[in-house]
Amino acid sequence: MRAKGSSIARILGLAFLIGTIGTVWAEDAKPPFPPVMAPIAEYLEASASAEIALARSAAPPSISGDASVLVLGKDGYDTAAKGKNGFVCLVWRAWAGPGGFDAPDFWDPKYRAPICFNPAGARSVVPAYLERTKWALAGISKAEMRDRTIAAIASNRMATPDPSTLAFMMSKGDGQGHLNHWQPHVMLFLAHTVAADLGAGLKGVPLIAFPGAPEPVTVFDVFVPVYSDGTPVSAEKH
Repeated sequence: MRAKGSSIARILGLAFLIGTIGTVWAEDAKPPFPPVMAPIAEYLEASASAEIALARSAAPPSISGDASVLVLGKDGYDTAAKGKNGFVCLVWRAWAGPGGFDAPDFWDPKYRAPICFNPAGARSVVPAYLERTKWALAGISKAEMRDRTIAAIASNRMATPDPSTLAFMMSKGDGQGHLNHWQPHVMLFLAHTVAADLGAGLKGVPLIAFPGAPEPVTVFDVFVPVYSDGTPVSAEKH
């Protein structure tokens, strides 16, 4: 890291993601969650091997098989498998989910979202999520996380993702209730773009857009017809 400001910019690089991926996430409607974090143990998988398998399921084996894999521990994410293609797969927890800081499931300990970033995303998006995870595990409140984010945006210390960033979210789950009604998709990250310029949201177009606010980024989700293991979406029961 070249300077403190640069570090904070990388930390805030994920801010535009929060609240942008609404309808594609895994969990069905549930009762409201408590406004504080549950015990850390509840956010951890039963085994590292289970989390590695779920993380790799985000992308086809041709990508995830050679990717690095991060696994959540009590103090943050650790590299459980070192890859050789520059991709990074992990399983997001709820603090990276839709709805931002106002999401009722921000502290949901059951929330899981397998995602696999390309090298550009691994450099420009993943570090921000890892930092937010450290905040959460260190007991920093949601209100303080919000304040840190707002302050960094106000002082122009927020970095945007590399324009070639994309991420795969093509998992069909692990058979343990994760990812019900999940629509496999690939995420693209662009500077603020009018959704209609790409046809996003129009009838018959398998593309939706989520503009960041106030972050100058638009995330496009491109729906795909198969899961990462090649199973057609039409073959799944929803």
